[in-house]
Amino acid sequence: MSELIDNRVHRISVLKEIIQHLHAGGAPELVKERLRDIVGHTDATEIMAMEQQLMAEGMPVEEVRAMCDLHSQVTRDVLVQLDPPPPIQPGHPLDTFRRENAALKQVIATMRGIFAEIANLDGNADAKEVVLRLRQSANDLMDLDKHYQRKEHALFSCLERHGITGPSKVMWSKDDDVRKLLKQMNQAAHDCGPTVTEASRLLTQHAAPALSAVEEMIFKEENILFPMSLQTLTDNEWAEIWSASPQYGWCLVEPRTGYDPPATASATTGAVPRDGTIMMPTGHVSVEQLTAVLSTLPLDLTFVDAEDRVAFFSEGPDRIFARSKAIIGRKVQHCHPPRSAETVNNILEDFRSGRQNVAEFWINFQGKFVHIRYFAVRNAEGGYLGTVELTQDLAPLRQLSGERRLLAYECRDVNSA
Repeated sequence: MSELIDNRVHRISVLKEIIQHLHAGGAPELVKERLRDIVGHTDATEIMAMEQQLMAEGMPVEEVRAMCDLHSQVTRDVLVQLDPPPPIQPGHPLDTFRRENAALKQVIATMRGIFAEIANLDGNADAKEVVLRLRQSANDLMDLDKHYQRKEHALFSCLERHGITGPSKVMWSKDDDVRKLLKQMNQAAHDCGPTVTEASRLLTQHAAPALSAVEEMIFKEENILFPMSLQTLTDNEWAEIWSASPQYGWCLVEPRTGYDPPATASATTGAVPRDGTIMMPTGHVSVEQLTAVLSTLPLDLTFVDAEDRVAFFSEGPDRIFARSKAIIGRKVQHCHPPRSAETVNNILEDFRSGRQNVAEFWINFQGKFVHIRYFAVRNAEGGYLGTVELTQDLAPLRQLSGERRLLAYECRDVNSA
């Protein structure tokens, strides 16, 4: 066993050294050749370990992100599954992820087939019918966001418990790149005129890079992320991901039946005791009552402790941003897209140092006017205990005018709440 471990450590070290030549400007083909000659073969866990070592030794995350497509391209010839994959049941979270990727590949193939049709048409021909089909396929690909959200918030959270932070630091950022490209392609498809020339321009400027980016991420998931996750996560963690998944939705396909999560999984997903009374300076409340109060408030509340780990969030009926119980105990920096990490760190540092106590933002989001406020939480001596985030849709409140002095209920069936 020690020899196997030593070989693995040596492979990761050599792999890292060769990839550093790529970062220094080495030709990809020469790097591929060196990998074949020296490394011979490697697997998903070793590639991820290599990238994490690069970041741990000071290589900026952004540089790893910018080069990760080249990483996957040059390692394809040596990437194998060293251990046979364990069987998974239909409906297992990974089964659903893989079936979604298969459905995405089918949409991409359909789009490429449509563009092939266009290439055979006269440049001035009316392409209205094929453009309509392009728009439908572009709309279908926007469903990818559900797949990415489940991966980023549920799967990445569990991997981080095992010290695997590379995916959330690098893949999430690449996911955002894909989202941006798909959004641009979708807008261009709906703006596209009904001629062959316009459709060809759509392919060249927007569709080609977007489809390639989706395919590249599918390759990374299928050959690196998913095999590594199967080797790393426990049955209870997969059950946790399964339990959290419905709030994010499904991409193009529905989960199959057949997956039987462990019965003990519910005890590991943030359950709280239902008895006892919490005594506070201004009164007392049971855990059940406090949970109900926080879930009734027309805002989302999240508390991050002094170690920057998510400790609690409320579960109201109309959450603005989805939350999974898998984030409990997760570093809050990993709960946000990489592009937001600097802002999050600045707020936490300003709160921790005492320089600031409040930070607020407001954005337009899915028809809502969302007000986001962060407050430093301190004890009686002023010591920093953590940060509370309050998120509220102010759109209904901004529409108020005049006064209401008489009792009047909104048209809502309280029995259906």
